[in-house]
Amino acid sequence: MGRQIKYIVRLAPDERKILLELIKKGNASKEKLNRARILLKCDCGEEGENWADDKIAEAFYVTERTVFNVRKSLVEEGLDKALNRIPQKNRKRKIIQGEEEAYLVALSCTEPPKGHCKWTLRLLADKMVELEYVDSVSHVTIGDALKKMKLNPGKKRNGAYLQKRMQNSSVKWRKP
Repeated sequence: MGRQIKYIVRLAPDERKILLELIKKGNASKEKLNRARILLKCDCGEEGENWADDKIAEAFYVTERTVFNVRKSLVEEGLDKALNRIPQKNRKRKIIQGEEEAYLVALSCTEPPKGHCKWTLRLLADKMVELEYVDSVSHVTIGDALKKMKLNPGKKRNGAYLQKRMQNSSVKWRKP
């Protein structure tokens, strides 16, 4: 890796005040608090401590690259962007969420198809596609969704949790 540009951090008094209040309250995410601490240690202004990147990285258990990226973000994009994480652009939407989850729960509570003693993940996936709740879905995705909801498709009864979930659901369910 070539020589990196050194981004000089000079915080204005109002920016320092914002960062100090954020740390004092402590109700932000761990990442945001770490970024605030990093910026305060990087500050080479009048009130700043002007620590070296390696010392900051060691103190906050982060990499030097993280310190560099926080400095760069502050200098190029401002305090708000330096503190807050930028959401990933290429993130895929989950196939099973909200309404589809409710359909999956309702479906797993019904009797399994003829010739089967219990629902399998593949049967549930095929039935979800057949009933047009989703365009396509893998049995692995169905398993992940059920695991997230703490359900077991092989159980005859999944307890009061399922009944509550279905009562609270605003989704109109059609029988398979």
